[in-house]
Amino acid sequence: MVYIIVHTCTWLIMARYLIFSVVLIFFSGVRPISGKPNIIIMMMDDMGWGDLGIFGHPAKETPNLDQMAAEGVLMTDFYSANPLCSPARAALLTGRLPIRNGFYTTNQHARNAYAPQFVVGGIQDYEILLPELLKKAGYKSKIIGKWHLGHQPQYLPLQHGFDEFFGSPHCHFGPYNDKGTPNIPVYRDGEMAGRYYEDFVITKTGESNLTQLYIQEALDFITVETQLASPFFLYWVPDSAHQPHYASKHYLGTSQRGLYGDVVRELDDGVGQILSHLQHLGIERNSFVFFTSDNGAPLNAKADGGSNGPFLCGKETTFEGGMREPAIAWWPGTIKPGQVSHQLGSIMDLFTTALKIAGLSPPSDRIVDGTDLLPNLVNGTIDSAKPIFYYRGNEMMAIRIGLYKAHYWTWTNSLQEFEKGVNFCRGENVTGVMTHQQTNHTDAPLLFHLGRDPGEKYPIEQTTQEYKEVMPMIMRVVGNHKEKLVPGQPQLNMCDWAVQNWAPPGCEKLGECLPIPKSHPYKCSWPH
Repeated sequence: MVYIIVHTCTWLIMARYLIFSVVLIFFSGVRPISGKPNIIIMMMDDMGWGDLGIFGHPAKETPNLDQMAAEGVLMTDFYSANPLCSPARAALLTGRLPIRNGFYTTNQHARNAYAPQFVVGGIQDYEILLPELLKKAGYKSKIIGKWHLGHQPQYLPLQHGFDEFFGSPHCHFGPYNDKGTPNIPVYRDGEMAGRYYEDFVITKTGESNLTQLYIQEALDFITVETQLASPFFLYWVPDSAHQPHYASKHYLGTSQRGLYGDVVRELDDGVGQILSHLQHLGIERNSFVFFTSDNGAPLNAKADGGSNGPFLCGKETTFEGGMREPAIAWWPGTIKPGQVSHQLGSIMDLFTTALKIAGLSPPSDRIVDGTDLLPNLVNGTIDSAKPIFYYRGNEMMAIRIGLYKAHYWTWTNSLQEFEKGVNFCRGENVTGVMTHQQTNHTDAPLLFHLGRDPGEKYPIEQTTQEYKEVMPMIMRVVGNHKEKLVPGQPQLNMCDWAVQNWAPPGCEKLGECLPIPKSHPYKCSWPH
């Protein structure tokens, strides 16, 4: 299958990597297939369910992702574990809910929290990450893009199983003045290679070649590991779809959708290049590839944003628009082409599924929330009893089983924020469902049938036979979940300006170390 590839010239891609790739491909040819399948997880940042042509976006600007779906399985009911970036990423790599792995806060009730550079905490050593386990089966692992599980040295990827790292501990916020706040570093393995906006330029118009660097890094890694006949795990997590958006010069102004559309087109092209490269090397039938996003598209911006399709609200909320994600599984020769799956799935399932592909089992000394998706992806088997829990901070806000979703709590954001223009459900208003104060429905949860009502607009009346039959079953599942729940130590409670990226490892080699201010720890404040 030939993918649609757009060739670009990117002025900052280092020549040595291009030359290395060309020479290696020329001499290596098609490599023998390794016994263990390669695993590639592509997770986008803030990309919505409705951004893909295959999910109905009218612009139809994702030809490679649409082709990937045509050759694999399109999952229509796939979820994040949280409506925000850091907790979702921690959940994927541990296979555990953020409430278990510590990526939440107890400073306020039901607040979204993440890992900006002033947060003290990060992923703890007692959490076992996917690359640590895959290493036992001989896998080489690389993360390319956004980490977001802590930036202090003990939290960085190479301390948690990854062999290689090219990307950043954070999102590309900035630019900063390097006085009150330092510009965020980009790492090459264990040391910084520069900083955003200084060494890795993002202009005010949104021009940057970072995505092209991330694509080339992926192609190089695949080439090298194929030459070595080594099974590999590639965690490809570009962040250009997160505001402030950026795209390389070749893509700027090419989309009907503005800058965000330019971003989506470039990411789609990157997916196409990676899949084509697997085919060129003859390893596509020995490579499991999964595409998804970390949370729903944010709707706060009045323009230049993503789409969550027919679903209510967006990022930061536990309505469908905040947590239902685009998802495609691709494995030629193992996964039949042209399939559509309605199996409930979660990014935590990628942890267990990847282990199963590698011939491993999840750790037995802890609760792992992720389940194996292979029975569904390969054989079409449906687990109709599988629940999806919607957490916001330390609170279980909702649960889905089958086509039913019950909201135990509802909240978009505070009225004070809303009146200042912060709106996570812009253009939408569902009275009694969208609330600007934390509303407890535990005694009589709001129940929706997502088949009839995917937009969560019409709660099922409590007096109906349907409600009376469904809610006791849901309540039993929730009761069992909460009875066995042992929350992890919260990592997103404490902040300190002194822990910011003033002097990351390797800064002295670049002459980019900055003075570290005096430490003043304080409780982080999370507004929503």
